[in-house]
Amino acid sequence: MRIDLHAHSTESDGTDTPAELVDAAIGAELDVVAITDHDTTAGWAEAADTVAARAGRIRVVPGAELSCTCPDGTGRDITVHLLAYLFDPTSAALVAEQSRLRAERRGRLREMAERMEAEGFPVDADELMAGLPPDSPGGRPHLARQLVRAGMVASVDEAFARYLGSSGRYYLPRTDTPVLRAIEMIADAGGVTVLAHPFARARGRVVNAEVVAELAARGMTGIEVDHPDHDEPTRQELRELATELDLVPTGSSDYHGTNKTIRIGQETTAPESLRRLIDKSSGSEVFTAG
Repeated sequence: MRIDLHAHSTESDGTDTPAELVDAAIGAELDVVAITDHDTTAGWAEAADTVAARAGRIRVVPGAELSCTCPDGTGRDITVHLLAYLFDPTSAALVAEQSRLRAERRGRLREMAERMEAEGFPVDADELMAGLPPDSPGGRPHLARQLVRAGMVASVDEAFARYLGSSGRYYLPRTDTPVLRAIEMIADAGGVTVLAHPFARARGRVVNAEVVAELAARGMTGIEVDHPDHDEPTRQELRELATELDLVPTGSSDYHGTNKTIRIGQETTAPESLRRLIDKSSGSEVFTAG
């Protein structure tokens, strides 16, 4: 059984619609894929409908990726990403927080685009925002793709490196959810949580093992071990940590369509790990054909 538990659609910063994401997973001969858009569950219904239309050729795990603030273990706060699965999307606390995050992100995206437009970049803030799905949080990749289409940069990665990254001229900060609050909200909604790419040091600062232990003690369910941004020594370090802390180890591509070069199904999760996540949850169910 081939399982990929981290993939994004056009409802956040991927380039495949939820239906196209499901079809891409089928094309990659996956048996299970998770839809984990940033701070939204808007793609769940289309993904479920596509599973039904494909006569059960694949199962979809409903999820989301939450951006959170977290102490890194050295006295500083950093951003971490928390994958949430199988939760009740109607939970009042979760709905309120995701609504806040989406509104803030859309406002931030518009302001970044307006700043670039005012300085002569071939960017149209109104067009950018009008092109977003209604429940999409919007994000820097949307602005990056506009820069690519205008010929200002050759790729999304170049747009981030030159203009939109945390050290770029047009970057604006955001207010994320405290990680312990996120873990609690998802647990209260019947779901489970997995720390995404926890030791992806090439991305910037990461938490240390002591912080992971604290998150596990406060209810976090698993850690993403096999990820494109983890080399083999890092994966081994995380496998040992998962065993020590009784965390569920997962593997995922972090697929974003053409926004990244990563292939869907490039990294996978063991069936036993998925079973443990399902057994620990009581919110939503995996989408199947019947």
